[in-house]
Amino acid sequence: MIRVTVISVGSLKESYLSAAIAEYEKRLSAFCRIENIELKEARIRDENDKTEIAAALEDEGTRILGRIPEGAVTFALCVEGQDCDSIALSRLLGDAADQSGKLCLIIGSSHGLAERVKAACRHRLSLSRLTFPHQLLRVILLESVYRSFMIRAGRSYHK
Repeated sequence: MIRVTVISVGSLKESYLSAAIAEYEKRLSAFCRIENIELKEARIRDENDKTEIAAALEDEGTRILGRIPEGAVTFALCVEGQDCDSIALSRLLGDAADQSGKLCLIIGSSHGLAERVKAACRHRLSLSRLTFPHQLLRVILLESVYRSFMIRAGRSYHK
């Protein structure tokens, strides 16, 4: 069975988002084993201090890189990533799953991802040109992964 790991920086505080994630994890269990790894966001005292933000991203980056499963095909979610529709995403994830059986999708903090995390990933992916809170992006990502598996299985979820 395919293993999907989602590494995200920051914790979920809203119960409705947790419920949505639990629902998609349940749905995805028919296709894969899913693991959500939640890492604590680095503390930034001055949101206007670019040096402090860069240091926080580096700290988060070290922790992210340490949690990527060995042999996984990696996807960094970032604004400059590849835009694709649901069918193209299904192909991309399906091809990656066929290669290694392990996918790792990485969501950074509200400040994004360290450049070295992006460089370490095989793919850079954007789910939208719109800006979403990174907590909501976790739900959007899981729904997109679920939709991808449904498309790949030839099921009617995607219309």
